[in-house]
Amino acid sequence: MAGVWKRWIRNDRQQELFVIADRIAAEARKHISYTDREASFSYETLKVIKDEKYPAMSLPKSEGGEGLSLYEFLLMQEKIAEGDGAVALSIGWHMGIMMELSQEQLWDEESYDRLVKEVVSEQKVVNRAATEPATGSPTRGGIPETKAVRREDQYILNGRKSFTSMAEHLDYYIVSAYVEDKDAVGWFLIDRHQPGLSVDKTWDTLGMRGTASDDLVMEDVELQETDLVELKSGGKPSAKGWLLHIPACYLGIAVAARNDAIAFAKEFQPNSLDTPISEVAHIQDKIGEIEWKLLQAHSFLYSAARKWDEEPEQRDQMGAELAAVKLAVTNTANEVVDLAMRIAGGRGLSKTYAFEKYYRDVRAGLHNPPMDDAVVSMLAKQAIKGDD
Repeated sequence: MAGVWKRWIRNDRQQELFVIADRIAAEARKHISYTDREASFSYETLKVIKDEKYPAMSLPKSEGGEGLSLYEFLLMQEKIAEGDGAVALSIGWHMGIMMELSQEQLWDEESYDRLVKEVVSEQKVVNRAATEPATGSPTRGGIPETKAVRREDQYILNGRKSFTSMAEHLDYYIVSAYVEDKDAVGWFLIDRHQPGLSVDKTWDTLGMRGTASDDLVMEDVELQETDLVELKSGGKPSAKGWLLHIPACYLGIAVAARNDAIAFAKEFQPNSLDTPISEVAHIQDKIGEIEWKLLQAHSFLYSAARKWDEEPEQRDQMGAELAAVKLAVTNTANEVVDLAMRIAGGRGLSKTYAFEKYYRDVRAGLHNPPMDDAVVSMLAKQAIKGDD
């Protein structure tokens, strides 16, 4: 565990979890060329994820999981992202959602137990489908255009969701909709085989192509009352530590770029030099800059995770801090990948190397919630109010 990882693995359990994540990363890496080209998610990678029983790990041990701490979750996610950021981001949504549901008790016991049983026994995978073309990110507060209309003892659901990561591979969707008879936004748990559900292959993006975040389309989907598992509350949103899987993912991409850049610098020797370019001063300057940027980013990410784990009484006050971590780490990851590209030079643009994929993928972090402008505004208002 030399180099970047050594200082962040703190005990034998984390070492064991890290090895599991490394196996998933190794499988994901095998399929990068295909999944990136075809904008698809690998069935083979998902099989390894399930074989390793990763989907259940963020659940408490009492429910059949591994009881991952936030620190452990981020450590695994970052390592998976070193293999392929698209895989890490995709499965990270499932892992975080299960962590959120178990900790915040958002659903009634029967609905929660039904899902947990299948996640533990069959390693089923779920994701929320919330974003819509017209409303944009749900974090901006838009009301879903997807509607659930009451018809006797059923709900009829119609709408379209975009950015549904792993859309074709999910076992369940947790779909947000405006519930007319309740005049509220609600969430429905929907089996992938439910009639009226389909996936529209719309995902054609610059980066994170392997998330296969296609559109989920609902046409007269008939649901039972019990499928309405959650209603949006009007209270203050709770801090969500699990969302740090987002910066952890992009930091993993940056670490992969760092590793490849150092390997390239040690191996590449143009005929104008007597040594590899790793001995050139301005290349060493860039490598040194990468190292201190990664050290800062890791320190910020994992210190926040340790605070979340070790001081649960502070969680309600950590919203701004968690948002700041996301802003700082994702922007730093972009800077690190840019430096790696500069070390590789023009060769970094070639698909012979992974640099151009890191460069494309890491940009997506700037568009995952919370957005930079929202974080800066939050921090400014907090400072003006005089909050600690």
